[in-house]
Amino acid sequence: MKRRLSNERGTALLETALVLPIVLLISVSIFEFGRAYQTWQVLTNASREAARIAVLPGTSDTDIQNRVQQYLTAGQLVGTASIGIDRAQTISIGVGTAQATRVTVSYPFNFLVLNPVAKLIVPNTTLGGAFTMVAQAQMRNE
Repeated sequence: MKRRLSNERGTALLETALVLPIVLLISVSIFEFGRAYQTWQVLTNASREAARIAVLPGTSDTDIQNRVQQYLTAGQLVGTASIGIDRAQTISIGVGTAQATRVTVSYPFNFLVLNPVAKLIVPNTTLGGAFTMVAQAQMRNE
């Protein structure tokens, strides 16, 4: 009986079976949140680029929207972004104020793996579901 209890055959396999799903979930989470951060960076840079163009004299809203779409395409973001342009902003400069333009870029983001994994565990969950990322940039009009 003592020999049978001290036998450790299969212990490594059991430990691997218990730990492997957790390690895979952590690895996929790192990948997914890295992708979300990269998407947010592309949106932030696209709104900055659009704001730079928006403050130039003679620039139309179509020019601004085209620049955002070009930047999103270069950042490998497919899909349609919502672009808001507000040319009637006022910002503080020192003791005075100046006219500015604010560009807002909204983009729907969806986790590729985390949402389906969460739905396997809890069928009606919204964890890891689609949400809208928003980035804004504001610059003083020239």
